[in-house]
Amino acid sequence: MVVKLERPILVGGLGLSFSLWMLQSWHDSIVQLGEFGLLSTLAVGGGLWLWQQNRPKVSLEQLDFTPVDRATAESAIAKAETIINQLAQEAENHISLNTLREQLAYLSSELDRQEIKIAVTGGKAVGKSTLIQVLKSSGWQEKQPKFHFQETAPLFRETTDKSDTAVLAEVSKSDVVLFLTNGDLTETEFQTLQQLKAANQSIILVFNKQDQYLADERASVLLSLQQRMPGYLVATAVSPIPIKVRKHENDGSVQEWMEQPAPDTAQLTQQLDAVLAQQGQKLVWTTTMRTALALKVEAKNWLNRARCDRATPVIEQYQWIAAATAFANPVPALDILATAAINAQMVIDLGNIYQQKLSLEQAQTIAGTMGSLMLKLGLVELSTKAVSTVLKSNAITFVAGGLVQGVSAAYLTRVAGLSLVEYFEQQEITLDSGTALNLEKLRQTLKKVFQQNQQMVFLQGFVNHGVKRLLPQTPQMELVSVEKPIG
Repeated sequence: MVVKLERPILVGGLGLSFSLWMLQSWHDSIVQLGEFGLLSTLAVGGGLWLWQQNRPKVSLEQLDFTPVDRATAESAIAKAETIINQLAQEAENHISLNTLREQLAYLSSELDRQEIKIAVTGGKAVGKSTLIQVLKSSGWQEKQPKFHFQETAPLFRETTDKSDTAVLAEVSKSDVVLFLTNGDLTETEFQTLQQLKAANQSIILVFNKQDQYLADERASVLLSLQQRMPGYLVATAVSPIPIKVRKHENDGSVQEWMEQPAPDTAQLTQQLDAVLAQQGQKLVWTTTMRTALALKVEAKNWLNRARCDRATPVIEQYQWIAAATAFANPVPALDILATAAINAQMVIDLGNIYQQKLSLEQAQTIAGTMGSLMLKLGLVELSTKAVSTVLKSNAITFVAGGLVQGVSAAYLTRVAGLSLVEYFEQQEITLDSGTALNLEKLRQTLKKVFQQNQQMVFLQGFVNHGVKRLLPQTPQMELVSVEKPIG
């Protein structure tokens, strides 16, 4: 069994000890070295030894992503097609249907693509263009014509035509990502790499311009990169700095000239060869699956918007029914929820819109569960207090019997309806038919929706509308802004 040392201090100590042993053995040969030169030699020797020991081999295990098979990619395409077909059924002439269907047809053809798409990305001036030029002009790509390189816009720029999000969306369509850096990773670069890894993207981290570092500095940067990104790492110098060459002639004269070293891309081309040989078509299938999942999300968003347009009138209908009921039969604040705010029939109607088929018993269970959650979260008391605060700005409306309870019931019904809509939007079509609720998710959704609808501007407008509906014949002043915070 191969033991991999992952403690840099320990490994560095071993390397230093080894260097000291070598020093003792070669004492007579290196006596003439100065103190600074000696320490530099030890640092370089230990650092390079450590880099060699931790240097990743050309292996699939180091790529740190999970390739998929054809069946998995086809399954992802089928799920996207299900959402698109559902959208066509519920919104026959939806503006997005033609585009979605075109993308779906393209995905099916992608399954048999032979070309490997490689995105070359990174910050500004890291050598993206030069790297592509060097690879294309070398004899290497003639042997590997299946590789297609695409440079992205620079990342991490405040002013650019493309945001980082747009660039990463473009990168997600590639099979392999060459992420270039000129030194140790910044926190922003590291977070971006984590995003790519989370999206199951095959990444090769390229430390470019290594020739611009001294030997000990280069070893230190390589070690840091390997520790922070344990996936595959290669070092390149696609545009090496010219070096001075000095030649001593027999007559004692000296000739000097600048010589341009050849680009160093050997590690990178070896790794790309290994990628193609060991993974090949699986890279294409993984990209196809990733694109299919993105298409599914896009189609689901369009479907949810169409459903929300149908759900909004349903919620408004039941919120005013609840308001009228509580206004006609005033009850203590904490009983509002049980008597009027949550209506099981509203749960059924919203469930039908979102393809969550619920029986009356299931709807009553959901209504009771939401009521219990609202009480535990203190939403009933907070809503009643908020409505009372707004109504106190107008003495005429505030003294009207049951008005606080009526408007509060409408408000809580609205929050419950919007929470159900957001909860249902997260469910899969034909799945999660409502027989079991994720209480923690529902609790978080309720809290989130309540906070979104608690702003004073919204409450003021909502209460104004509620008062006009419940007291249509009563002359009243328009409610004015209330500066007192809700607490």
